[in-house]
Amino acid sequence: MPKKATSQSSATSPTTSLALSDLHIRLAALEKEHQSLLKKIKRKRTELNNFVEQMRSLATEIFHRATPSFRKMSELDQEIHALFKDILNDSKLSKKNRKKVEKLYKNLQYAGVISPKLDEEPEDTELDELFEGDDSVPPHEHRQQQQAQRELENGSATRSDESRKIRQTFLRLAEIFHPDMVTDTETQMRHTEIMKEINKAYQEGDLARLLEIEQQHQAGESIDNNSEDEVTGKCNRIEQQNQILKQQYENLKRELRLVKKTPEGAMVSDCKRVKKQGIEPIEQILEDLGNQIHIVSQIRDFVRDFHEQKISIQEFLNGPEVLNRRQQESLEDLYDEMFGDFQEFF
Repeated sequence: MPKKATSQSSATSPTTSLALSDLHIRLAALEKEHQSLLKKIKRKRTELNNFVEQMRSLATEIFHRATPSFRKMSELDQEIHALFKDILNDSKLSKKNRKKVEKLYKNLQYAGVISPKLDEEPEDTELDELFEGDDSVPPHEHRQQQQAQRELENGSATRSDESRKIRQTFLRLAEIFHPDMVTDTETQMRHTEIMKEINKAYQEGDLARLLEIEQQHQAGESIDNNSEDEVTGKCNRIEQQNQILKQQYENLKRELRLVKKTPEGAMVSDCKRVKKQGIEPIEQILEDLGNQIHIVSQIRDFVRDFHEQKISIQEFLNGPEVLNRRQQESLEDLYDEMFGDFQEFF
């Protein structure tokens, strides 16, 4: 009889050992994946924070360095509008010539040389349609905006679910590490420091950090590695956490993608690109602004000359030379581009 009992014990032991061995392998793989996800999330969060900081830094630098140029452009813009207002209010101007002057005035607005005058009702639907916000956006930008909107809508439910999990994890950790839950001074001080980390992670919505703190706490708790139920339970907990971490990582990637699609984000990307070409982006922006100021100043002088009767109505209606030259250069650039593409076929 004792031999039979020994036989039964030796028969069941390998099965139990094999099951635990498989669970230990699974647990090791899940823990490795967990650590990998934590590192990926940390890197992606750092990348996102750095990009946002670059946006703020670039915007601040442009604002401070370009403010005088923007102020000058605004002054010129207001001066040109005021000059046209006086010209159009001149009773000596014939009805026919008034219409021609109005057309020139609108053309300057259409071309973006001066700001659109929206404080008065437009006299025709053409002007109204031109300055309508959505119509001024190119089709490809419309598609990008629509795609970004869809991504925001698709991500809203996920973010809500993630917020709930963040709060649940925070409450679990607060219950464990709240200083009032312990009596000895040393533990209270340690828990106070941990709670600072927990509160910081909760305020930043950093679920990965909260789960990391929770895992560190659980690692300090001993589990029976020979208990199939305990090892299975730990595997299930880590697997669930890994699913949450994967979702958070995807959310961070989506957030970074959306930030890069904003006008400010696109400017950061453009600046990085031109820097690789050896061009200082802020200096280039200031140079472009200087060129625009020069052009608008010449147009202001042209309108002022007519206002002061230094040029004839016919010369005025022909438009400023600088604008005509600018349009001609744009056409030449377009022809060069068209014929350049055409020549590639030969």
